[in-house]
Amino acid sequence: MAGGSPRAEEGKKKARIEIIPLIDVIFFLLATFVLFTLSLKKIQSLPVQLPVATPNASSKPDPDLVTLQVSDRGTYYWNKEPITTSEIAPRLQQYKTQVETPRVLIAGDDKARFGATVLALDEVRKAGIQEVSVETRTRPSGH
Repeated sequence: MAGGSPRAEEGKKKARIEIIPLIDVIFFLLATFVLFTLSLKKIQSLPVQLPVATPNASSKPDPDLVTLQVSDRGTYYWNKEPITTSEIAPRLQQYKTQVETPRVLIAGDDKARFGATVLALDEVRKAGIQEVSVETRTRPSGH
């Protein structure tokens, strides 16, 4: 018989590459590399004392600052006075002519819509007022 017996062919196994142990080895090498590179660079830092803003109860509010507040219903307040959307631009123009350095604080209540706030910010920008602040904490409507 040429080529050998059938039993000899059954005894030979085909070589195959197992992928799961290979993945384990690669992850081990990756973790080792990451830990090694992190240990090479020592992170140096300096302790920093950041200033903390404290509200001064004795200081008077700035009379030249205008607070433009947006409520959850899309209504606006000009220094606690309710106004309509169409009144914003004329009031800003009048305010700009009356005050040497006009400043506007845009505030909102806890459920104010983003679109109404952006509209107020756009009107301030169109009026040419450069000093604009956006309050990051919420307050009740009209306050």
